[in-house]
Amino acid sequence: MSTTRRTALAALAAVPLATALAAPATAATARHDRRTLFVAGDSTAAQKYLDAKPETGWGMALPLFLSDRVRVANHAVNGCSSKSFVDEGRLDTILAAIRPGDLLLIQFAHNDEKSADPARYTEPWSTYQDHLKLYVDGARAKGARPVLATPVERRRFDGDGNSLPTHGDYPAAMRALADEEGVALLDIQALSLALWRKLGVEETKTYFNWTATEQDNTHVNPPGAIAVARLVAEELRGRSVLPARDVRRLGDAVDELDPAWQSRLTWLTGTTPA
Repeated sequence: MSTTRRTALAALAAVPLATALAAPATAATARHDRRTLFVAGDSTAAQKYLDAKPETGWGMALPLFLSDRVRVANHAVNGCSSKSFVDEGRLDTILAAIRPGDLLLIQFAHNDEKSADPARYTEPWSTYQDHLKLYVDGARAKGARPVLATPVERRRFDGDGNSLPTHGDYPAAMRALADEEGVALLDIQALSLALWRKLGVEETKTYFNWTATEQDNTHVNPPGAIAVARLVAEELRGRSVLPARDVRRLGDAVDELDPAWQSRLTWLTGTTPA
């Protein structure tokens, strides 16, 4: 599939359902009452298709924790790095749609780490930061607020059952850039690492994409997506990115292991674009 076709599909998938179903409203009313949180990221956050189920991106679960005043436009795409997302025109797609008062949540690293792939690889303390700054500057130029999020951790334990970090210097490089640029930082890497450590070796299998045919320690399933989305929402409120009124159902209000909550997640019809 061509890059142009993939970009078009991603843009279509990212249109919030509420937008498609909403009754007509004046532009002034829409901007006053609602704003959009755009997500730029990789497969750990992305909207999934039916062929990938039960693999789930945390961006699919994020609306569970946000009020109706905040719409989620999930532009995260499988396989993207901070570099390839830009090179494929995906950041341009977001910047063409983003408006003053909106938010751009940026989470990359998983694919930036792939040193054997020049189309995606970035070096933490140089090209990774350089590319992240493109998102920050682009959002600010549009009057929107950029928000950096360190990458969700993989499921990896040592022989003593300790959850291990896997992202090298990338989270530290993002933290440093956030500090330098005065950008809000959601430290999802540290929080997810602590969560996996708390759950332990066996229970974390319930949160990752472990099936009869696959043992995936990178991508989560519905319980994992809900759990990570809760971390994101807590950080959005805790870092004063969103007011308390726009974040809901924190704490134990949503049980990620309850099928009733999992049933609220939606996979797109069809197959994942290659």
